[in-house]
Amino acid sequence: MILSQFDHQQTAIINPGDVIQALPDFPKTAVTCFARGTFARILAEFPHRKIAKTSVANLEIPIYELNFQGQKIAFFNSYVGASGCVAILEDIIAMGAENILVFGTCGVLDSNIKETSIIIPTSAIRDEGTSYHYAPPASEIALNHTYRKQFKQFLDAQNISYTEGKVWTTDGIYRETHQKTENRKTQGAIAVDMECSAIAAFALYQKLGFHQLGTIPEGFLNKNNEYEDIIPHYYDLTKLPD
Repeated sequence: MILSQFDHQQTAIINPGDVIQALPDFPKTAVTCFARGTFARILAEFPHRKIAKTSVANLEIPIYELNFQGQKIAFFNSYVGASGCVAILEDIIAMGAENILVFGTCGVLDSNIKETSIIIPTSAIRDEGTSYHYAPPASEIALNHTYRKQFKQFLDAQNISYTEGKVWTTDGIYRETHQKTENRKTQGAIAVDMECSAIAAFALYQKLGFHQLGTIPEGFLNKNNEYEDIIPHYYDLTKLPD
């Protein structure tokens, strides 16, 4: 199959550095989310300025610099879908970022998980095409092993509930059939999304210093079963451990 033909060669015909200029003083850490509402609320909450932009064929994506307690962070609204999302991340790295923190949304496959619980992916089923251009073929890819402990400690300290487990990443949002869903659940998947496995492969390929992926909804149930907004709690996750 064509997806089994992974090429280890680093240089492609078109490379990010060919079309994206490195920017002086670009923040080393970039944070992104997919939900427009979340994106708008964070911009409204923190001082920010537009420092760059990138684009896909039909969409311009502005990149902002946020100032959080004196720390400069690049922030942008990520493109939905594995291929476009990773292409934009390539641009962000070419501009100068070294660490990427992604907050996404997902569908829950395990009825025992509260709808608003945070999902911490431990591995992802590679049911998309992009990851096979960044990592040798395999059914799954591991992720979040480096900073998972710190992430969990932060959530525990904030009294935020979470679940760890495998995520099913798919390109076909309208082809998540009953049979496919049951098959993925049999493989151990507790949630489904459209980017996780691709970003994990990209981060591994680029040897990023930080590639924690938090697949989350926009709210959660705390340990007292009280609904809370996620936004006030996760800003400190942008700080890299010493």
